[in-house]
Amino acid sequence: MKFTKMQGCGNDYIYVNCFAEDLPEGERPAFSRKVSDRHFGAGSDGLICICPSDKADFLMDMYNADGSRAEMCGNGIRCVAKYIFDNGIAKGQKVGEGRYLLHIDTKSGVKDCVAITKNGKVSKVEVDMGRAELSPEKIPVRLEGDRVVDKPISTDGNLYRITCCSMGNPHCTVFM
Repeated sequence: MKFTKMQGCGNDYIYVNCFAEDLPEGERPAFSRKVSDRHFGAGSDGLICICPSDKADFLMDMYNADGSRAEMCGNGIRCVAKYIFDNGIAKGQKVGEGRYLLHIDTKSGVKDCVAITKNGKVSKVEVDMGRAELSPEKIPVRLEGDRVVDKPISTDGNLYRITCCSMGNPHCTVFM
């Protein structure tokens, strides 16, 4: 099977073009675990399959290294946009000089991506990730209140101030 390994801001994934490769959905969790292993596989944070979509130009079907399905990854979707543009799978709608709009379906909805090119190849990708979700029950996180912003939390005798949000997948941030 042919695949591509790419990284965005240090998040590295294995990308499979499911237009050209046969990787059935039911086999993707086990394949993600196997290929992501940093000692016996290619080593990655997970697997991203580039698939047909009935809602957008493409579907980003994403799995973590443990085989669990993920909804979204900003670094991963930028790599998908670069892959489909640079490989001529899609050229998108021209929206300015060297700027092309692509629509990519994810488990957290369709995301608009603008591929910014230099010398005919993508050099940057802007993604409209939508508004950050700060409501604990929608992230999800089991903490009290309307929002989890700069909330003190103690663990192992250490005090941390955390901010939790979701951009299609849950995040807990500790500012240092």
